[in-house]
Amino acid sequence: MNIKDILKYCDHTLLAQTATWNEIRSVIDEGIKYETASICIPPSYVAQAKDYAGNNLKICTVIGFPNGYSTTAVKAFETGDAIDNGADEIDMVINLGWVKDGRWEDIENEIKTIKEICDDHILKVIIETCLLTDEEKKKLCEIVTFAGADFIKTSTGFSKGGATLEDVKLMVNNVGEGIKVKAAGGISGLEDAEMFIEAGAKRLGTSRVVKAVKSLKND
Repeated sequence: MNIKDILKYCDHTLLAQTATWNEIRSVIDEGIKYETASICIPPSYVAQAKDYAGNNLKICTVIGFPNGYSTTAVKAFETGDAIDNGADEIDMVINLGWVKDGRWEDIENEIKTIKEICDDHILKVIIETCLLTDEEKKKLCEIVTFAGADFIKTSTGFSKGGATLEDVKLMVNNVGEGIKVKAAGGISGLEDAEMFIEAGAKRLGTSRVVKAVKSLKND
C-alpha cells in the first residue's frame, strides 16, 4: 500500500492525560495535512478542535474512557455533550465487569443507548481485548453487531496490552455484516499498520503512523 492510503485508515490520536491545547492543535494540523480519517482527542478539547478545524477534519472523542465502568447515564450524557460540541465520531468503552458477570443484555442495551444518541455519527465500541478470553471476544462481536454500532475496537491503549493481529482476525471473522474492526494500541509504524489493514482492520488508532511519515519526509 502507498503511504497516503495507509493514512486514510488512521484516527490520529492524542489521549494523554497531560495533553495541552498546543499539542492538540498540532495533531489537528497533522491530521489535515496528512488527510487522516480523523483525529481522536479528549472530550474537553472537542469544541475548541471543531472551531479550529472546521469541516477540514473529522473529530473523534472517547466516552467512558479508559475504564468503561461509568454508568450508562453518565456515558449517555458524555456522548450527547460530545456531539453537541462538534464530535463526528464516538469511541465508547464497554463495562468490562459486566462482561465478567455475563451481563450481555446490559452491555447490548448500553451500546444501543449510546448509538441512539449518536444517530448518524459513527460509533466505535472498545472491548479491551487484552482483558478478555477468546470466547468473550467472540460474544462481544455478536453483541456489538446486534446493538447496531459501526465498529468494534480492540483497545484503549491504556491497559496492559494493545491490538494484536490475532485479535483483529478473530474479530473480523466474528462480527456481523457491515460491522468494521478498529485496531488500536501499540501500532508501531507504517509496516505494522499495513499488516493490521491486511488482517482486516478498517481503522487504526495510532499516533505513530503520522510520526513515521514525518520522519521519512525529514530524511
